[in-house]
Amino acid sequence: MDSAFRIPGVGVRFGFDALLGLFPGIGDVTTSLASLYILSAAHRYNVPRITITRMALNILLETIIGAIPLVGDLFDVYWKSNQRNVELLRRHLAAPPAAAEKLQRSDRWFVMALIVGLVALMIGAAVVAYWILSWIITAIYRAAA
Repeated sequence: MDSAFRIPGVGVRFGFDALLGLFPGIGDVTTSLASLYILSAAHRYNVPRITITRMALNILLETIIGAIPLVGDLFDVYWKSNQRNVELLRRHLAAPPAAAEKLQRSDRWFVMALIVGLVALMIGAAVVAYWILSWIITAIYRAAA
């Protein structure tokens, strides 16, 4: 779903996910259903919760950025959450117990890094919103004076 087509000469691969994303609403719902199917397969195969969390965060990141017109469609070409999640599922199903524990550790680091990044992004957004609001309020008071 994420790499069905190739742009000649460039070698960039994209799939139905990026194409369907061009249709607001319909594309997002369709690709989300495919993503949820992969996530439910991971649950059925008893993939560790930390890996399922990582898979869910891949989907969440693609969904959030995918909501931005045009930028989201370009991000879909790069991020390919379904392909990433299928690879995570395959790695955990094929791994012997010792290797599975190592994979779980790498998943934990990924999830922690993503959480730290999201918190930093939220703090940054709050600071920018505060600055903009302060500027607007100051401009209103100066205009009223």
